[in-house]
Amino acid sequence: MLPALNANAAGGADPKAGAAAFRVCASCHQVGPGARNAFGPHLNNLFGRRAGSLQYAYSAAMKKSPVVWNDSTLAAFLRDPDAVVPGTKMRLWGYSDERKIANLLAYLRQYQ
Repeated sequence: MLPALNANAAGGADPKAGAAAFRVCASCHQVGPGARNAFGPHLNNLFGRRAGSLQYAYSAAMKKSPVVWNDSTLAAFLRDPDAVVPGTKMRLWGYSDERKIANLLAYLRQYQ
């Protein structure tokens, strides 16, 4: 079972602070009007999407993953991508700051 996003961190999440946290992600991913796949897939309409479902060169592990992205699965993935999708090509050491994760998710929700 994936650990849930800390309710205290999720309450009052700040999309503006999430935009700042997204700068790390922006080296590989795009989001917003005109976003397209780059080194990583675009992140528009991410919530409710099955992992590995876009037209993109995902790892075999991501393509086979049963994960559907929601607050809990995304938070867990941001903490430790390999724990959620073993064999993923995603190279992120992981976020340990629950507030940063909540803010980042709030930012991404704007592009749903």
